[in-house]
Amino acid sequence: MTRTPLRPLARVLEARARGENPKVIERENIQKRHEDMKDRSRARAEGRLLVLGAFFFCAFAVVGVRMGMLATSEAQEPLASVPGAAIAMQRANIVDREGRILATNLDTYSVYAQPPLMIDPVAAADQLVAIFPDLEKERLVKDFTSNRKFLWIKKRISPEQKQAVHDIGDPGILFGPREMRLYPNGRLAAHVLGGAGFGREGVSAAEVIGVAGVEKKFDDYLRDPANGTQPLQLSLDLTVQAAVEQVLYGGMKIMNAKGASAVLMNAHTGEVISAASLPSFDPNDRPRPPTSGFDPSDSPLFNRYVQGVYELGSVFKIFTAAQAVQLGLVNSDTIIDTSGPMKIGRFPIGEFNGKNYGKISVADVIVHSSNRGTGRLALQIGAQRQQDFLGSLGMFEPTPFEIVEAAGGVPLKPKKWGELSTVTISYGHGLSTSPMHLAAGYAAIANGGHYVSPTILRRNGPQYGPRVMSESTARQAQKMLRKVVTDGTASFGDVPGYGVAGKTGTADKPKPRGGYYDDKVIATFATLFPAYDPKYVLIVTLDEPSIVAYGEKRRTAGWTAVPVAAELIGRIAPLLGLRPRLEPEAGAAITLTSN
Repeated sequence: MTRTPLRPLARVLEARARGENPKVIERENIQKRHEDMKDRSRARAEGRLLVLGAFFFCAFAVVGVRMGMLATSEAQEPLASVPGAAIAMQRANIVDREGRILATNLDTYSVYAQPPLMIDPVAAADQLVAIFPDLEKERLVKDFTSNRKFLWIKKRISPEQKQAVHDIGDPGILFGPREMRLYPNGRLAAHVLGGAGFGREGVSAAEVIGVAGVEKKFDDYLRDPANGTQPLQLSLDLTVQAAVEQVLYGGMKIMNAKGASAVLMNAHTGEVISAASLPSFDPNDRPRPPTSGFDPSDSPLFNRYVQGVYELGSVFKIFTAAQAVQLGLVNSDTIIDTSGPMKIGRFPIGEFNGKNYGKISVADVIVHSSNRGTGRLALQIGAQRQQDFLGSLGMFEPTPFEIVEAAGGVPLKPKKWGELSTVTISYGHGLSTSPMHLAAGYAAIANGGHYVSPTILRRNGPQYGPRVMSESTARQAQKMLRKVVTDGTASFGDVPGYGVAGKTGTADKPKPRGGYYDDKVIATFATLFPAYDPKYVLIVTLDEPSIVAYGEKRRTAGWTAVPVAAELIGRIAPLLGLRPRLEPEAGAAITLTSN
């Protein structure tokens, strides 16, 4: 920038020649320079204001356009406008082992209100209450006449309800498409399926998420759009499940039980063909979890076959006998002295109803369900070896059964596994497990000595795990269990043509806050069938059964769980494709002679 001198020499000389004061020239130049500076500052300020004005114009234009879009678009609930992935509406089906639908999707609608658009809020509230009796008219009127812009009325309605709401004709009541999870078989296999609910929600879509059972366990798979045409196939058989639940419900009522459970498992593949827990619920209308009370089994949501962790009693005796045989300490014919007295420290070990069986074989220890017999076998086995064997059967960890509730079925074992615990655990007291644990343990006996993990997924062919006992030991254990049915405490459990083998167990029921009830038991019958070629394991457990038979009140498994299991096997064996077979009987001693 060129600066003009304040005292230019030519003008100064010329002014002096005319007798003028040269300082006037300097003042004029200073004034002109200040005016030039003001002009430049004003120009810069005007440019900045122009840029700022353009910026505000663009900002207000964007806001105005956005407001116009919102005013002309469909209303959205605030939570639904949170940034994130688009709401996925499709969820894969769940089918049984034969491809029959257990869970699928149904297109339906939600209904919501935009109060500013409503013509007659009071009349609309009256008609909505008539359609949905659970709504409160006063609350609706208050919401419709307030400053609210959006209000959910119902997030899921039937086609009939949609038509009734449509007939109201108020422009402020609108519908949104909605996909819901449908369980066409109602209560059937409810504890396996679990149920589904809504996650993120908008007026035009809703995210369906699993809340329990396999729906929650396999939620990622079911929600993956890539699996929309590939259903999740379970090991359940729908027809067998229906028969099991029907018979089990009847047995629970006849035996006056508080609850019941049944697990039917393929002993070679680990597939759970049926799993039932009663009382049950409808996953289409899943009840809320209880908020009061100390006994979780009071709720129909309680899954008894994985969450019902109890001392299961004498059904554990076969594990003690099998381990003793496996270690070479005894065989099924070895004589054991079961006579008393028997004490571990200051604790006496007695028999049911004070019986004394004397000297009997190992097989008869199982047949008569002798506590002292299995206790003496356990002392020969020892605490550490007993723990190792039960651990190999999966008795110390939650079962790997693929529903979320299974992780909560943690077995309870003693903190100090001493001599007393060794004896009591040998006959099923002091160690608490679930019926699903028991099914896996009996499957090892049924399949020839291999541990198999219970699974709810369809499998092809045997899925044998590590060997936990020899085939010879498993065969001897099978024969002992068969003898329990033919000669022992489970005589009501025989089913002609199918050769049932099993063991009863009756244990005092623990109180939620500690201790045991005096008059309440958990009755269990653990079976494998057909005994001549075991393929399936069935565990039936009744919670607090009690019947009157022959003039006496009966609670033991032989009177309660066993008849129910027998009825179950008779009903489901043909459905499983098992043909009845008559066991060969001993030949008659007849000699042919001539006349």
